[in-house]
Amino acid sequence: MCYTASTVARYFIEKSNGNKTSMQLNKMTYIAHGWYLAIKNKSLIIEEVEAWEYGPVIPILFDTFKKYKGGIVPYIPVEDTKSIKDEDKIVLDKVFDVYDKYDGLYLSAMTHQKGTPWSKTWRSGRNRTISNDIIKKYYVKLGQEPLSKTNAA
Repeated sequence: MCYTASTVARYFIEKSNGNKTSMQLNKMTYIAHGWYLAIKNKSLIIEEVEAWEYGPVIPILFDTFKKYKGGIVPYIPVEDTKSIKDEDKIVLDKVFDVYDKYDGLYLSAMTHQKGTPWSKTWRSGRNRTISNDIIKKYYVKLGQEPLSKTNAA
């Protein structure tokens, strides 16, 4: 089942007790999407991911959160996390457990290193869609033990 990126971001907001910045939420949602593609062989989110200057971005999240600037995003009132299946929460919880400790700048740096889906897409031009195939291949390549590498973004 695909969710909106806002639903996934709200799940992370709830897990953090409202203690995540817009950049953290955008990057963690992207990372969760990548691991989900690799593990479940299907998309976690409905929206596309784009290659922006500071790494992969889900434009709807950027637009939703821009009013918070670099500050904490306390809540997304229009999204409900009750639709997230328990089996999908397992992936989201693991992503949260591994990546929660990193700030937005660190997550951004992780997700746009050489060889990442962002870097492969960015070379073709700014603000282009990063294909799910490229994202999936990258996360599958990270290893058979999903989410075991904290530097994997």
